[in-house]
Amino acid sequence: MSVFLKLSAVIDWITEHVGRNLIWLLLGAVLISAGNAISRYGFSLSSNAMLEVQWYLYSAVFILGSGYTLMKNQHVRIDLISNRISAKARNWVDVIGILVFLIPVAVMISAMSWHGFVESYQEMEQSSNAGGLIRWPVRLLIPVGFALLALQAFSELIKRVAFLMGRGPDPLEKPADHGVDIPHEEGGAQ
Repeated sequence: MSVFLKLSAVIDWITEHVGRNLIWLLLGAVLISAGNAISRYGFSLSSNAMLEVQWYLYSAVFILGSGYTLMKNQHVRIDLISNRISAKARNWVDVIGILVFLIPVAVMISAMSWHGFVESYQEMEQSSNAGGLIRWPVRLLIPVGFALLALQAFSELIKRVAFLMGRGPDPLEKPADHGVDIPHEEGGAQ
């Protein structure tokens, strides 16, 4: 089990770095979006290429960030039900869901979308919009994003099995919210 936990730590490290670097793509998308709005409404200028870059960046953030979201336990979960069952039961539900649904579907989507990317790359598929961009980079996001999601799902599976075997902490335990401590100056107004 220790070898699997080390593998899980490596996968988590990769996911952490991908997730933390996606913030720069989001910043780029926001800046391009603001620039598009200013140029369109302020100067009556518009560019399909810039609109598509913005869409590509948002797509990259959402698709490549899905593994990071899973790792941080920020994905959609039915808390109404999961909060009423034991930690072991929650982890068993996740083990079954990861094995039966998440990994097979993520691998299937990654594999099935690969052909679309290769075809787009070979044909240098172009957007149908005037001045639009090539499509293969955004098509590459799908197999890569779902492969990263499958990889992180495997890591999450390892952590849940380790917990169920008594070899690790509960990966579903939410950290306690201690609030924010705001220091007050001596003698100043509070």
